[in-house]
Amino acid sequence: MIAERLIEAVGAEAVKTAPEDLAVYAFDAYTQSETLPSAVVLPASTRDVAAIVKIAAACGEPIVARGAGTGLCGGAVPTGGGIVMSFARMNRLLELDVRNRRARVQPGLINLELSKQIASTGLFYAPDPASQKSSTLGGNIGTNAGGPHCLSYGVTVNHVVGLEVVDERGEVFTSDVDDAGYDLTGVLVGSEGTLGIVTSAWVRLLRLPESVRVWLAAFPDVESACEAVSAIVGSGILPTALEIMDSVILGAVEAAFHAGYPTDAGAVLLIESAGFTDEMNAREAEIRAIVRAQGALSWRAAATQAERDALWAGRKGAAGATGRIAPNYYTQDVCVPRTRLPEALRAVERSARAHGIAVGNVFHAGDGNLHPLMLYDKRDRRQVAGVVEAGNEILQTCIDLGGTISGEHGIGHEKRAGMNLIYSTDDLAAMARVRDVFDPKRMLNPEKIFPAGAKCGEPL
Repeated sequence: MIAERLIEAVGAEAVKTAPEDLAVYAFDAYTQSETLPSAVVLPASTRDVAAIVKIAAACGEPIVARGAGTGLCGGAVPTGGGIVMSFARMNRLLELDVRNRRARVQPGLINLELSKQIASTGLFYAPDPASQKSSTLGGNIGTNAGGPHCLSYGVTVNHVVGLEVVDERGEVFTSDVDDAGYDLTGVLVGSEGTLGIVTSAWVRLLRLPESVRVWLAAFPDVESACEAVSAIVGSGILPTALEIMDSVILGAVEAAFHAGYPTDAGAVLLIESAGFTDEMNAREAEIRAIVRAQGALSWRAAATQAERDALWAGRKGAAGATGRIAPNYYTQDVCVPRTRLPEALRAVERSARAHGIAVGNVFHAGDGNLHPLMLYDKRDRRQVAGVVEAGNEILQTCIDLGGTISGEHGIGHEKRAGMNLIYSTDDLAAMARVRDVFDPKRMLNPEKIFPAGAKCGEPL
């Protein structure tokens, strides 16, 4: 039996086979697999990972790498069974190179924990998805996660400088962005565990800014808030974050966090700017003048670190706060050109209304990354069907506006069919050929990213 071989390789305490244990690893933050994994294994080292992959390959079992299970597209769900490899035990900061502003980390290290551990050095890790208190760096690498501050700092791929990876045969290889030839690091980041299993990563660190300011502008509606974002960026100013929440989300967030968000506004724009202290007053005056010209109703500057933290806690906890107004939510992750945001949001509202679904919007406005939260009760089949239909319409609308179907959550299992909406058969075949170079038998995270039946040289 495969369980016996796994136990022999990594120890009984690292192998889970009881049905109740397997069930825990059959879902992520939204998607539930109908199939339980054959086993769950928790490696403690790269050597363990290699041994597990070799056993899986010999037994014909696929492998699904898993971080904290915070994904929203079924990327770490064992849809075809197989072995789930959890990195909960590989969660350490391995090396810190302050002089070169780099750190080597294991994939199970929590995103925010890295910045906490290096805070005394004056450095931090920039990518900050809303799930950064719980999501792992390995999962972030798999989906090329972003977050509110990617407007200025970039997404995960801009901060990964090297990887250690176990391939589908159980062999270990490394990549480095400074290597001559193809950028394998760039190929692997965002590949959702379909090309190899990351066992450690060198990540780039940034110096903590001298000064950080956070401002809050209230608007009568979400469209005017979006116009203000385009006006700010169009003026040549690039804040570190530009985030919008509409009135539906504001009510839930303020009830949950009491951060001082105005519940009578149609929308708010949360603005953060970082830099030198002597530049901040002039920067505030510039941005305040722009948002006033775009119809802002009020302007508030967070006066203390506690106020800044409270405003950000509300923003990053927005999705969870919707539990106060609906038992369930489904979030989309789509992108449109920044100037098309008002059109996209009107289309989101039309689709939701047409299908009898309430919707709240909280999103990374600076880079056009929308996260409409469709609020519903999954016990009501009509509402579930409405969410599915509205979600499909939103995807198509964003494509029609020149956007795409995913900004930072990945494709996973849930959005595979959507790939046909933005890529031709030839495009997908070219991607499949890349995958087949790394994993010709499709044993690493099968049934993810590509539409069902998508193979090299075959019609989709």
